[in-house]
Amino acid sequence: MTTAPKVINSPKVMGAPEEKKYLGRRIALWIFFGILSILFIIPLYALLLGTFKGGAELFVSGLNLNPTPEKLHLKAWNYLFTGIMSNGEYNPHDYFLWYGNSLVVVVIQTFLTLLLSSMVAYGFAKYKFKGQNALFMCVLMVMMVPLEILMLPMYTQVNAMGLRNSYAGIMLPFLVSMSAVFFFRQFLSGVPYEMIEAARVDGCTEYGTFFRIIVPVMIPAYASMTVLTGMGAWNALLWPMLVLSDMKKYTIPIGLNTLWSPYGNNYDLMITGSCFAILPLLLIYLFAQRFIVEGMTAGAVKG
Repeated sequence: MTTAPKVINSPKVMGAPEEKKYLGRRIALWIFFGILSILFIIPLYALLLGTFKGGAELFVSGLNLNPTPEKLHLKAWNYLFTGIMSNGEYNPHDYFLWYGNSLVVVVIQTFLTLLLSSMVAYGFAKYKFKGQNALFMCVLMVMMVPLEILMLPMYTQVNAMGLRNSYAGIMLPFLVSMSAVFFFRQFLSGVPYEMIEAARVDGCTEYGTFFRIIVPVMIPAYASMTVLTGMGAWNALLWPMLVLSDMKKYTIPIGLNTLWSPYGNNYDLMITGSCFAILPLLLIYLFAQRFIVEGMTAGAVKG
């Protein structure tokens, strides 16, 4: 008995109307994202242009998009790197000391926040214990509490622990981020439990399972949260300003905030310093962008 040959479905070929419709959608998306990109680039362009203007001009006209070639110069950049002002006077500043302080805080806080938050999320995602859902609801509730409400009790606690005017006092309240715990838990919910069981059968301890199995799987999630956590630590102003009192320990946001003057004599350093302070975040994003999309989408699919 002979069987009829199977009919292989050929791929659907789009007709001319469908091709035009598809092309029209692509053009519309290109136009939309092109306009969106321009809207994001304009403030950066205004900031970069402001670094080539003098403090007096910035005080009068502020940031604008009108380049005046005869008024553009590199005196602000020279002042940033050498301390020599536009009038030729030497006025030393602590900008690069603040920059180094920020880098130290960001690196340590980001590393510890990712490590501890992922451990907490691993416990919520892969362990079953009494009161698990209630505790996770508390995590979600803490995410909805504004920082300003928590500042007074946090400051009282940090002061009682003798951590005021120290970097430990800045970092300690944020070493376990509730948003990071929520994000990592959602990511780990898509990791098969059989991987953990296989590691335990092979003789891995609980910490060995986490560092050898879970951590490599979470690299895309770590990349995504590195950008968000690092950006938050780098731009933090209110809490570090409340904790720190020694100018030599200031971070970039606090240091730039001290340059405000009603006479505008430090506007050139403030604008140029703000532009230079964006570089670490841009570098982190450029190197981690491939993993960011993976981390944001992987936790949405189970299995």
